[in-house]
Amino acid sequence: MVNLLAFLVLILQVSSVSIPAVTVTNSELQETLDIAVAQGITDSPMRTIDAGGYHVGVAIVGRGPSADVVAGTIHSEVTEVYSIVDGSATLVTGGRLIAPRARENTALRRMLSGPGSTGTGMEGGMVRQVNKGDIIIIPAGTPHYFSDIPESITYTIVRIDPGRGLTLLDRTPPPEMLK
Repeated sequence: MVNLLAFLVLILQVSSVSIPAVTVTNSELQETLDIAVAQGITDSPMRTIDAGGYHVGVAIVGRGPSADVVAGTIHSEVTEVYSIVDGSATLVTGGRLIAPRARENTALRRMLSGPGSTGTGMEGGMVRQVNKGDIIIIPAGTPHYFSDIPESITYTIVRIDPGRGLTLLDRTPPPEMLK
């Protein structure tokens, strides 16, 4: 019996294939952000991998000042994890979208955040101040938007896509693909 168990463990170890780890370096993040700012691009996806049954993407986002924004978006299949690199903003999450309408299922949408909806506003959401160093998890289906950015904010996004709808990327797409 012990020999059979040892044999099964050996078979499982030999037959399992690990998925390679992927590194996105700080210099890549900064270079991508610099290009995005120069080109007027807000959201720059850098990598999206098949993580064995789901896709995981990494992007860098730079947003300039804005005030009194009334909007809202939902990513219906993708959970987003924001890590604030610099700046601060007022983030509204939860509640419900007002006058929701589906976003077009374009190649750019599949590269960025997958299917979802936008609205003309939100009601019943939680308002919070986010600052450098904060991490925010926004589950799929949760309405969200930045209502106020006093100066600017830079953050990374890790996108977790169990439906595998995000486009796989092994490098940052050229700026013309992100407009």
